[in-house]
Amino acid sequence: MLRNFKLVEIIMGNNQNQKAGDNSQQLQADKMIVNIGIDEKRAREIYHEMNLQVRKDYTQEALAIANSRIAEFENQLMPKMEAVDGALDAFADPSFQLLLVEAQKTAASTERPADYDLLSELLIHRFQRGENRIIRAGISRAVEIVDKISDDALLGLTVFHSVSYFLPLSGDIHEGLNVLNDLFGELLYDKLPTGKEWLDHLDILDAVRINSFGGLKTIQQYYPEMLPGYIEIGIEKESESFQKAIELLLSNQLPQNILVEHALNNKFLRLNLSNKNQIDSLSLYRKFPMNGNLINVPVQLTDEQKNALKAIYDLYKQDETVKQENIKVFMQEWDKRQNLKVLREWWDTIGTNIQLTSVGKVLAHSNAQRCDKSLPPLN
Repeated sequence: MLRNFKLVEIIMGNNQNQKAGDNSQQLQADKMIVNIGIDEKRAREIYHEMNLQVRKDYTQEALAIANSRIAEFENQLMPKMEAVDGALDAFADPSFQLLLVEAQKTAASTERPADYDLLSELLIHRFQRGENRIIRAGISRAVEIVDKISDDALLGLTVFHSVSYFLPLSGDIHEGLNVLNDLFGELLYDKLPTGKEWLDHLDILDAVRINSFGGLKTIQQYYPEMLPGYIEIGIEKESESFQKAIELLLSNQLPQNILVEHALNNKFLRLNLSNKNQIDSLSLYRKFPMNGNLINVPVQLTDEQKNALKAIYDLYKQDETVKQENIKVFMQEWDKRQNLKVLREWWDTIGTNIQLTSVGKVLAHSNAQRCDKSLPPLN
């Protein structure tokens, strides 16, 4: 859907008349008129105006190929920019225009169709997070190397970032694993890289830093640390701690079904959380009458209720032997899901500890969003 050109007037002082052309800004002592807004038509005009700077760099023989690739990039970019509220206005920003020129140069240089989609995701990210100079610098460098990064290195980078960045919010263990399995089902679009060449390649491109000290945690070590609510033992059924937990729930008007049977050990109950830190952001659904119907409305927990849940979490049994058994069962459930099994087998062979740079993060995240449009933007 095309957005109409917007005209905003800020009137100060008396009512004098003054006219301004499209996309201009005029100031005077007693009145200011600010024209804000770029519609889809004007954005495409700016795109082609910037392209004139690129065209002069090519010979006549190369120009036809370059124009074809830049046109394909335009067809990927414009619908995405138009779909994000306010994004087309970025075309009036000088720094965005300079980045656009670099993106057009990269698009002209690459024969890989997926790169046009990736470049468009990077420019969307530039609009969304451009106020952060660290991220902005990373995006600028990422635009420069899109045509240089190999297919397998980009895939490895994207998967590595996704393991480090995306975690399920669901407190249900099976549901959380299914969410991860579906995510990596979208991201594992090709064969994952092996050996060390892809890491050296990413290091040369400033996407990662290879750390020769220390090893990389295995999947079995990493995810139990990141999802402790899945692994913690919980409260033994019908125990003294169970009675204390019920008293805390009743005295704070909390539903007893917030304690669920532990999916990894049915002798215990646990709060339906993936992490204790989620308690501070929890809400309860309560029924309220509206137009003759009862509707569920989320109500944030009081401080007393949050403290009660934290106290219940502190009642969890501590036994390293039982916890290790939970991890064992967790990994058995993990390997039942094909995408997670492939991820584990690949990840555990990397060995080398690597750190993603700001360039690697924005490139990997943009590629992940290219694969799965529902993923949130990079913080």
